[in-house]
Amino acid sequence: MSDFETLEFSIENQVAIIKLNRPEAANGINLKMAQELMQAAIDCDENPAIRAVLLTGNGKMFSAGGDLKSFAAFGDQVAAKIKELMVYMHSSISRFSRLQKPVVIAVNGMAAGAGFSIAATGDLVYAAASAKFTMAYTAAGLSPDGSASFFLPRLIGMRRTQELMLTNRRLSAEEAKDWGVLTDVVEDDKLYETALAQATKLANGPTLAFGTVKKLLMTSFQESLETQMEHEAQGMGTMAGTIDGKEGISAFVEKRKPEYKGQ
Repeated sequence: MSDFETLEFSIENQVAIIKLNRPEAANGINLKMAQELMQAAIDCDENPAIRAVLLTGNGKMFSAGGDLKSFAAFGDQVAAKIKELMVYMHSSISRFSRLQKPVVIAVNGMAAGAGFSIAATGDLVYAAASAKFTMAYTAAGLSPDGSASFFLPRLIGMRRTQELMLTNRRLSAEEAKDWGVLTDVVEDDKLYETALAQATKLANGPTLAFGTVKKLLMTSFQESLETQMEHEAQGMGTMAGTIDGKEGISAFVEKRKPEYKGQ
């Protein structure tokens, strides 16, 4: 398992627990954190002992987004360096989004800019009641990154996405849930245990089937009806032939609880 400077990474009951760990900088994403997020995503993908992922932040904020102080330090190289950072961060988001394992995100405190973007990518997203969400990019003369322009229109629609990105409206956790950004809102002191319990439950489920669900949903806005149904047929047929698929069918017939192995 990789060693990290800007993240805490551990495995508990088959769940990879990743914590953004720059609380003194509001968990701002600098070049090092972007690199380490990419490596963490690869580790989660490659390690068969990991069957679900939980991503959250240490400290009072989930993430304030890009670390603008580090951007300023790039000087005349700022454009090139931000593009380099994007390579790493976007690779991590792509990997987590296509991971054959569910990703649960727990948003503690503010999620701004890329913090908001990353939060929206989770398969299940929980937020503390005190959490806040804002795009923030244009307030700094910048434009969105971190897949926000892909996921948010699909989650909440174009009009609301335009409002968030152009006006930097701040959403409360309850508003974010009502808009469709979040799975649920929980009390602040229950956030971590709620998200970890859900991640652990998923880790003990048919993770190959979860991965197929993710793959199907990723293509649902770009395929025709007939093509998408063919993807469904291929997925269903493949899953029925797996160890977990056979176990799920047998358990249903035998009226017992299935025991899934992620195989």
